[in-house]
Amino acid sequence: MATSVPWWESSQTVESPLQLQENWYAVQTRARHEKVVAVRLQERGVTTFLPLTSEVHRWSDRKKVVQSPLFSCYVFARIAATSPDRLRVLRVEGVLHLVGARGEGTPIPENEIESVRLLLQEHLPWSPHAFLKIGQRVRVTSGALDGMEGVLVSHNGDQSLVISVEAIQRSLAVRVEGYQVDAI
Repeated sequence: MATSVPWWESSQTVESPLQLQENWYAVQTRARHEKVVAVRLQERGVTTFLPLTSEVHRWSDRKKVVQSPLFSCYVFARIAATSPDRLRVLRVEGVLHLVGARGEGTPIPENEIESVRLLLQEHLPWSPHAFLKIGQRVRVTSGALDGMEGVLVSHNGDQSLVISVEAIQRSLAVRVEGYQVDAI
């Protein structure tokens, strides 16, 4: 004789395929807690990515190579967009929140994580750079255009600097590929 289980006691939950898909999320941590948070998340079965860079620290009596987080106060975690998975991350000591709207986190595209992973894995030369958004006011700080200011735009993958004369409402665009460009 089969017994039916009331719907409120059913252990089966209907989840949409979108919710079950795991994505990368940025987890903001307390200062200098990145490594501990990554280990604790892994202990809870969460896939993590903590990009590290080697730095030489010098003291008066010695030098030491130290592995430091590439992005201070951030660890990347691969989780599904479900409340239990979010809580599994948020309940780890040292975690402040998931980066994104309403504390739910914003998924990070796989190719962005893989680009960082590949850059570090291949030991290619790199340097930190200010994050620039298309539409942001910037200043060229190298080459023949040094000191020029304008708005960064992108057209068919080419980045250009738009210089405007507001009084006559006219603009010119110049390609800035290869120039050092900083946010104003």
